[in-house]
Amino acid sequence: MGRVRTSSVKRAAEELMLEFPNQFTKKFEENKKKVAELADVGTRKLRNMIAGYITKKVKSAK
Repeated sequence: MGRVRTSSVKRAAEELMLEFPNQFTKKFEENKKKVAELADVGTRKLRNMIAGYITKKVKSAK
């Protein structure tokens, strides 16, 4: 079974992907930097969770 993510993480990630569709790649490190630039995320853990979810979605979409 996979790791469960909260709806706030999923919502934030999906909003970022809709607003900036071509900004994210299959690489977590790059996505982590983009999330930090594009969104005002309070903590490092939350930023990483959002970037990880975006990475997962990008990998499964392409």
